[in-house]
Amino acid sequence: MVTRFAPSPTGRLHLGHGWSALLAMDMARAHGGTFRLRIEDIDGTRSRPEHVAGIIEDLHWLGIEWDGDIVFQSARLGAYDMALERLRSMGLLYPCFCTRADIAASASAPHGPEGPVYPGTCRGLDEAERKSRIAAGAPHAWRIDMMQAVERAGPIGWKALPSPLEASAGPASIGAAPLAAGDVVLARKDAPASYHLSCTLDDAAMGVTHVLRGDDLSAATDIHRLIQALLDLPSPTYIHHPLLVGADGKRLAKRDGSIALADLRTQGTDPGRLAGDLRAARFPIGISLGRA
Repeated sequence: MVTRFAPSPTGRLHLGHGWSALLAMDMARAHGGTFRLRIEDIDGTRSRPEHVAGIIEDLHWLGIEWDGDIVFQSARLGAYDMALERLRSMGLLYPCFCTRADIAASASAPHGPEGPVYPGTCRGLDEAERKSRIAAGAPHAWRIDMMQAVERAGPIGWKALPSPLEASAGPASIGAAPLAAGDVVLARKDAPASYHLSCTLDDAAMGVTHVLRGDDLSAATDIHRLIQALLDLPSPTYIHHPLLVGADGKRLAKRDGSIALADLRTQGTDPGRLAGDLRAARFPIGISLGRA
């Protein structure tokens, strides 16, 4: 068994991050397996070296130790480029010049698991116009033609296990059709790869056998399974655990200033006791479990 924890260095870790990392580490240790750490640092606008140092400090403080070297996504850009080129050669990618405002303003943009579904505006551009815009330096992302991708991959599913917090085991489940997500971005305008592509490739390269992550990423797993099928990658088993939510019912998030591990350390919190409480699903007042 190989599990992992893969934070982005865009801020300090909060209580939910610590809980998820503990679950992944404990799962690997209980099965004589390996627990890895990956830093997803390819967001050039938000990733900061000081946040990398903060993540390492927070994890050590909570008693979380990983095996092997830390994997940095910024060192794997060549692998992402190769995968993108392979998908282009299959005719499954197209450049998209739309802005978020363009998509939001589209009357034909329904909402999917990740917000407004891309209405396919640039999918119909002919090759000459695409090349002309790119040559002129027009900012663009690369989207996957989801309909063509699904048809090429054929019927797919993914193996799921109950969250470690749930006592009862169940059969492997089949993921919902990735068509619901629309033509998602695989290479962003401001980053060499999207979360969907980089995460999928990295898990395969690291030999991850069990992906334990928050329930908010359950819908993304359909997309990751599709990419695995298209690129002939192994498919891990997935475990989606409930999220930690505040008194308002909203999930803990960096952008909202949720309870940071660094703040708890400053307040004199005992890390051993905190880790024990988290393992027993005993959370501070106002924090509870929720589903995305």
